[in-house]
Amino acid sequence: MVHSLVLSLFLYFPEDKSEYIPAAISFVIFLIGAFITMRLIVKHSKKEAAKAKKLEEQILNNRTSDKNS
Repeated sequence: MVHSLVLSLFLYFPEDKSEYIPAAISFVIFLIGAFITMRLIVKHSKKEAAKAKKLEEQILNNRTSDKNS
């Protein structure tokens, strides 16, 4: 009894299905925003990984040149 009362507070299924349109539009907007954000994060991560690899190679080259001297 209490369970169905609590669920009825949060669940609402409208008879008029046109009420779903604003929710669908906002969902699509946030989905696109999340996708763009994820792509930016991946792109930045790849740049940082390339920088780290370059720095690592530079450090390793310095070590080998110091040992050879």
